[in-house]
Amino acid sequence: MTIRTIITEPDKLLRQVSKPVGKVGKKEQELMTDMLETMYAANGIGLAAIQVGIPQRIIVMDISKEENKKEPRFFVNPIIKNKDPYKATYEEGCLSVPNQFAEVDRPSKCEVEYLDYNGNKQLLKAEGLLATCIQHEMDHLEGILFIDYLSKLKRSMIIKKLSKLKSSTLEV
Repeated sequence: MTIRTIITEPDKLLRQVSKPVGKVGKKEQELMTDMLETMYAANGIGLAAIQVGIPQRIIVMDISKEENKKEPRFFVNPIIKNKDPYKATYEEGCLSVPNQFAEVDRPSKCEVEYLDYNGNKQLLKAEGLLATCIQHEMDHLEGILFIDYLSKLKRSMIIKKLSKLKSSTLEV
């Protein structure tokens, strides 16, 4: 298990559309395990493979609140089948957009078809935080960040802040 480096905005790789996974094998399982460890180490609840520099349609997630009761979920090639017309608003953050948070409206429920850690086909009916998290992570697979839902002004302020932060850490 390896903790990988999380790519932060601005970075062109985060805007790339991820490619479907042909088959879930040992390499993909190792990647998912690494992603999960990386996500836990960064205190996140979701992570897409593109965020660690791998443009594949893979997501890991764990929205459990209790430290001792982890409930990891793995999504390979996820596809949203149905979205509820009703919206829910959650304050979102992102490991690739550090220390920035904003309220985002998304469908309150969704159905997702995907392959699990072992490559078995699954269908999940999600609502609440789980539905929001899945949609947030699936946006990553399309090269979309939560800040893209904000006004142009807010988004550019956040990107400017992150750019400054990045350049100051590179100078150290």
